[in-house]
Amino acid sequence: MIHRYTLDDLHIVLDVNSGSVHVVDEVAYDVIGLYDEGRTREEIIPALLEEYAGRDDVTKADLEDCCDDVEELKVQGKLFSPDTFEPLAGELKNRSAGVVKALCLHVAHTCNLNCSYCFASQGKYHGDRAVMSFEVGKQALDFLMDHSGTRRNLEVDFFGGEPLMNWQVVKDLVAYARSVEKARGKNFRFTLTTNGVLIDDDVIDFANREMHNVVLSLDGRKEVHDRFRVDYAGKGSWETIVPKFQKLVQARNNKGYYMRGTFTHHNPDFLEDIKVMLDLGFTELSMEPVVCAADDPSALTAEDRELVKRQYEDLARLMRARRQEGRPFTFYHYMIDLTGGPCVYKRLSGCGSGTEYMAVTPWGDLYPCHQFVGEEKFKLGDVWHGVTSPEVQEEFAACNVYARPECRGCWARLYCSGGCAANAYHATGSVKGVYEQGCDLFRKRMECAIALEAERTLGED
Repeated sequence: MIHRYTLDDLHIVLDVNSGSVHVVDEVAYDVIGLYDEGRTREEIIPALLEEYAGRDDVTKADLEDCCDDVEELKVQGKLFSPDTFEPLAGELKNRSAGVVKALCLHVAHTCNLNCSYCFASQGKYHGDRAVMSFEVGKQALDFLMDHSGTRRNLEVDFFGGEPLMNWQVVKDLVAYARSVEKARGKNFRFTLTTNGVLIDDDVIDFANREMHNVVLSLDGRKEVHDRFRVDYAGKGSWETIVPKFQKLVQARNNKGYYMRGTFTHHNPDFLEDIKVMLDLGFTELSMEPVVCAADDPSALTAEDRELVKRQYEDLARLMRARRQEGRPFTFYHYMIDLTGGPCVYKRLSGCGSGTEYMAVTPWGDLYPCHQFVGEEKFKLGDVWHGVTSPEVQEEFAACNVYARPECRGCWARLYCSGGCAANAYHATGSVKGVYEQGCDLFRKRMECAIALEAERTLGED
């Protein structure tokens, strides 16, 4: 399978199964397209000579050479390569069964903001407000170490709600992990996800010393951010958090963080929010489309999604221009490595929710990921007894790109690995379903990301 597309002056041909990306001229683009239709070179050459009639820059010899090149690439496995991954899809997950490498610790099921689009019901996750005790968190870290097999690097995200509302426990848990990791042969990498309201010098100093990454919630423009990210008195948080974010990022030397925003029906022109964040001095950026019920006022409409796709293209152009000016910035969804990229396991199996990645509630209950917390039928067990609902884990273990019939004909399947199980479930009622609206935007993002990285790579050659 191949996928062809054009972005500005770049003609891109992606060989889906090998991952090979070819930047080609117009003639090669057309030749490959006709091969993809099942045409032979004996049919292709006269057809294109007729199409290019009147042009003196394309000769029969040129077309013959181009056909030779295409056929050689096919022999090399770089064009029209067969799919050899399907037999591995289930086998690879079986090899790592029982090994957990990451936890999302919900240290606070409460929040000091009242964002209406919050998937976590303002931090309560459809349940009671609570904070995690040190004892529960310690047991969670022990559970992770006990079930991580031979893995050395372990990931822990302090999450909420708002984790800074339980800050002392966060610090105590990090101290405990550091006190035992060497003896256990482990290395903890911590992440903090925060809305920023409670950031102070202590948080900045500790985060910069102990947090591998910090995720900062900012939706961009003040009027956009303050529309939803308000406190319980209805006051927007932009003016409170932006100076704190700037201070934290400056103290981190502008590394090891992400500004994480959400765009909705009210700001599908999210590139304007990206520009505001750049003006504020932030260069590590992520803007995510809202995921909510179709009848929610924040939901993206079909018209919104078309605008968003144009915004993705304009974002790629902005990134290209800033890179050429020596002022590059990172957009999370455009981070892609065309030379190596994700391993086969990740291409087939995805994020590992419910198997190698789990979320822990303040009470120590285990769920496949933070987006399933509160959905009782997906409860896996707890940090004391481990997984006590193996049938739930088996359901997630069976999630791979080949478990979804709709994915088989999709050119982007080995980049999304079947997509987000939580989005699929909330859209279709099944973790093996397909969230088609998300797929539509993902494919556009990948086209832009591949073109941008291919152009960068060519510039370095």
